[in-house]
Amino acid sequence: MSQKLLLNATEVHIILHRLACQLIENHSDFQHTVLIGLQPRGKYLAQRLTQLLQKDYGVHAIRLGFLDITFFRDDFRRSGKPLEANKTQIDFLVENQKVVFIDDVLFTGRSINAALTAIQSFGRPSEVELLTLIDRRFSRHLPIQPDYRGRQVDAINDEVVKVCWQEKEGEDAVYLVTQP
Repeated sequence: MSQKLLLNATEVHIILHRLACQLIENHSDFQHTVLIGLQPRGKYLAQRLTQLLQKDYGVHAIRLGFLDITFFRDDFRRSGKPLEANKTQIDFLVENQKVVFIDDVLFTGRSINAALTAIQSFGRPSEVELLTLIDRRFSRHLPIQPDYRGRQVDAINDEVVKVCWQEKEGEDAVYLVTQP
């Protein structure tokens, strides 16, 4: 197995600030916008963006939630191993709100499709957007595109994009890992 560094900590930091600024441009005070991190890996990106928006840009009215999509996926029964669900933490309604889904890597689009189904349990959003750190643009199974993307990566099928977060893996970095 070999891995190539795609983004180092400085580049991740710059991209996070750019994404935060793009969110501010489109949502201003976030009065009618909610951020939803998709469990498990989108949670770290959503938390980091929320911290930046609050501390560096003075946006304090942010509603942040985390959505588990495990049993909404169309392929959840295809795995040979038992699935372990994460906790959904959404303590607000999304009825008539602009929802921004946040995930680390957009690959096939199946996670986003599942999230669109799962969010309906919390109300009907007026609009849904997608923010992703990494967009694997040539790997889609569904016609889903991000509204906000950190970086586009052209990876072939046996390559995996691995996003590392300081909070989880001890470093901010993105690697392209080639499986043998």
